[in-house]
Amino acid sequence: MRLLPISACRSGMRLAKSIYSEEGLVLLAEGVELTDPLLNRLKDLGLRFLYIRDPRTEGIQVREPISQETRRRAMHAIKRTFRDYIDRPSQHANGVYPYVGREMREVMRLIVDDLSRNRDAMMMLMDMQTVDHYLYSHSLNVCIYATMLGLAYGYEGEDLLTLGLGALLHDIGKTQINMQVLLKPGKLNEEELKEMRRHAEIGYLLLKDEPNIPLLAAHCAFQHHERIDGSGYPRGLTGDEIHEFAKWIAIVDSYDAMTSHRVYRSTLLPHQAVEALYAGSGTLYDTDMLKVFRDHVAIYPVGIGVRLSTGQEAVVVDLNASSVQRPVVRVLTDEEGNELSQPYEVDLSKNLSIVIREVLTEDTGSRKGMLTSI
Repeated sequence: MRLLPISACRSGMRLAKSIYSEEGLVLLAEGVELTDPLLNRLKDLGLRFLYIRDPRTEGIQVREPISQETRRRAMHAIKRTFRDYIDRPSQHANGVYPYVGREMREVMRLIVDDLSRNRDAMMMLMDMQTVDHYLYSHSLNVCIYATMLGLAYGYEGEDLLTLGLGALLHDIGKTQINMQVLLKPGKLNEEELKEMRRHAEIGYLLLKDEPNIPLLAAHCAFQHHERIDGSGYPRGLTGDEIHEFAKWIAIVDSYDAMTSHRVYRSTLLPHQAVEALYAGSGTLYDTDMLKVFRDHVAIYPVGIGVRLSTGQEAVVVDLNASSVQRPVVRVLTDEEGNELSQPYEVDLSKNLSIVIREVLTEDTGSRKGMLTSI
């Protein structure tokens, strides 16, 4: 299979992976032949890339960090919880809901179990073949990313659970934000931005008294937009005033925001998003934490096309956990761009004279990313 920008997909191509709805139901099955109306519909739904069948990239497989069943159950629980807060805000102001903590803890158990069985998994672009609501998918993505980093960093037990819960519920305050502001497709004005920024404190207030939700998880919601130089919100905390769990969540929250489809700005590929995050190293984000993050991000997704320093075009076949910038690639052309009759694979971690020069999309130019989400 090969990962192509949807703008590069053409009628007659066939899907290599099924496309799912937010409920986990198959919208388009693997093997379906694409048509122009189907492609236009998928673009309207916000899909940016598609896995396409390609004889020259046969055998390439993508290993997901969590199972489709875990994702389905997690999304169901997230939507149930968030929609309850949206539909009954006045009740949440006067009471607590013990089931929220129980249900979220069950989600975390599933996620931790999956990730613990797949400790070599790397942070990959999420929801490539899933159509869902950004707030729900973003919450799950940030949870998975933060939990992966937590495992890599050595957290376990209650600490790992608390980090994951804080990440899963970091944006719960957005359920109380005016929907016209929350779903606005364009840039927010000053008043709208002020309204949106209330979600961090609201999230804390919603979670702090919930049974089975650790108070520290509520503080993660409160602090995930704080920045170590004091430029964040809502309180302008600096350095060690910000809990380390919130610092982890700040990094992955920004990363997922930059690599997810948003109507009002361009989407970045992983290597571009990592570069943008590093622009804030030591000012917005903790430098040592960024290094751990960088070492666990699949900056070149499996199936993506790349151009090598030799001038040859290739496709990423597999990842090297010990050297994320040097994946295994399948070389498809010679130095002049002519297709090879027999493509061959090169492990860039063992061929240090060859490097990836660029990712092949219809827009391979440099793009600046936002250093934070809102």
